[in-house]
Amino acid sequence: MRRKTRFVCVSDTHGYTPSEAGFRLPAGDVLIHAGDLTNQGSSSELRKTMNWIATADYEIKIVICGNHDITLDAPFYSQNSTKFHNKHRQDPEECLKTITTASSSIVFLQHQSALVRLRKAGGPNTVFKVFGSPYSQSDGEWAFLYEPDGAEELWRDIPLDADVVVTHTPPRFACDYDNVSTSSEADKRMGCPALGERLRIVRPCLAVCGHVHEGRGYKRVHWGASTAASATNEGDEGGSKRVRDQVTQGTLPSQGSKKQCLVDLTGKRAPRLDNVGFGLSRAGSLFPSLDSPDVVILPHQRPGIGYGQTADVRSSESDTEAKVGVEVEYTGAEHHRSHKRETCIVNAAIMATSWPHHGGRKFHPGPIVVDLELPVWTNYDGSFS
Repeated sequence: MRRKTRFVCVSDTHGYTPSEAGFRLPAGDVLIHAGDLTNQGSSSELRKTMNWIATADYEIKIVICGNHDITLDAPFYSQNSTKFHNKHRQDPEECLKTITTASSSIVFLQHQSALVRLRKAGGPNTVFKVFGSPYSQSDGEWAFLYEPDGAEELWRDIPLDADVVVTHTPPRFACDYDNVSTSSEADKRMGCPALGERLRIVRPCLAVCGHVHEGRGYKRVHWGASTAASATNEGDEGGSKRVRDQVTQGTLPSQGSKKQCLVDLTGKRAPRLDNVGFGLSRAGSLFPSLDSPDVVILPHQRPGIGYGQTADVRSSESDTEAKVGVEVEYTGAEHHRSHKRETCIVNAAIMATSWPHHGGRKFHPGPIVVDLELPVWTNYDGSFS
């Protein structure tokens, strides 16, 4: 049995509250904030943002950082603190504590996964696995950046059985178009190609991002079939072939509209998402009883290693070991692809421009609300209905 679960998605609020940005938070089950909680990561900005998130009426709030939340990237801030906050250094530990102690309903993810059970009376009583990461590719000196040549390894940390993926950066060619950039047409695409390829392998139900303010919106990607997991084009040098992905551009209310920005994936207003997932049937043992915690933060998993067989993905390993791990992972991905055919990608940026650089301070018309069907947790005995 699956039941509608409503996700209310925002990103790039940059220190502004909903009232300051001109919108109200709609009703829902889960709030997602996909990073850039602040403009420069100061303790006062973080307190302001976490106050409204903590008091928002949602059973669970999933939060990640972005490149502007500089104090939360301790290595970066230790080297660059004098360039920010008028040289009045902030305390990174206190800034982090502001997030981690704001509310027990907040799931703060730092390039890691969590299993979440919704159990509020009158709620959907569903369960899902979410991965969240603050990293992005960006120009300039900002936090949580990575180089393109390390992107593939970085995004391999997204587990195969993730139902929801939250990243600050968008994937390449999906909600990543910077239409005010003076760059060439190709360079206006600001998303990460490696993240896009990882989403192709994982095929989560929902992928939420931000970062590119002008890229706000959503796309439904019906993944093309492939004769080999390593195929990246319609015909690669190894002879693999792949059917082209079918991408449906979503339509949201225009700027200034008071209508809710609703994305229906349940079949009520639009076709049901063609994705039933595959990982949750193994997750029941992590919630063995009614009294067990409803959020379990999971350790990093090396590709191809299942529940209870954890390993540090960043530990040293030989090329042979790495190759074996990837091959095992791809085998698992291929095995389940018949059930995971479609992903909805949402850029939920609230700031509408790259202010103050382009066009002044403007905001998009509120959160993007996503209705998604998820498995129902009904038996409370480590099983799903």
